[in-house]
Amino acid sequence: MADRNYDKLLGIKTVGIREWQGRNLSYNRCEATPYKALDRLFQMYKFNKKDRVVDFGCGRGRVAFYIHNRFHIPVTGIEMDDRTYNEAVNNKMRYRQRAKHIKAPIRFEYGLAEHYEINSKDNRFYFFNPFSVEIFKGVVNNIIESLEKENRIGDIILYYPMPKYKQYLKSIGSFRMLNKIRVPGADDIREKFIIYRYK
Repeated sequence: MADRNYDKLLGIKTVGIREWQGRNLSYNRCEATPYKALDRLFQMYKFNKKDRVVDFGCGRGRVAFYIHNRFHIPVTGIEMDDRTYNEAVNNKMRYRQRAKHIKAPIRFEYGLAEHYEINSKDNRFYFFNPFSVEIFKGVVNNIIESLEKENRIGDIILYYPMPKYKQYLKSIGSFRMLNKIRVPGADDIREKFIIYRYK
C-alpha cells in the first residue's frame, strides 16, 4: 500500500521530507520511515500490552500512529522543530477521531531528545537517525540510567542505522544485538532495522 493511502487510512499526513536549512547540523532532516518497512519490522518483532514506546525525532508522527493503531499501547513522540511538532499534534486530532476505541495514550512532546525525561515505564526506543552521534550518546545514557533505576528490559530499535550509532552501542557494552531485519526489495543494503536489547 502506498504511503499516502496508508496515511489516509489513519487520517494523518506524514508524507514528504523537510530539510533543516540554516539549522544546527546536529539534527537531521525530517523523513518518515516507509510503511512497507514498518510492516516488515512488525512481522518479525512484536510488542506486548505492557510496552511503552518512545520515538525520538518523531517528525509528523507516522511511527507513533502506526504502533499505537496496530498494538494499542502507549506511545510518545519527541520532536524539536516547532512546525513539525504542530503537524504531529494536528495529525493526532484527526487520528483520534478514527481511533477513539484505543484507550492507550498517544502524545507528543516538543523539545530536545536529550532533555526528555525517560518515564520509568518507557522500555522501547525508536530512532531513524534523527541527530548526531553526540546527541545519540546523551539520549542512550539517559535510557540506561532509567533502565538501571527501575530495573527492566529495554530495546533500542534503529532504522537505516548510522555506523556511528552502531559503533557507540557496541563500544559501551550495555546492549546486545537482538535482531537484524532487512526490508524486502530494498535497493540499499543499509535499509534495515537493528534491534538492541539492554543486558
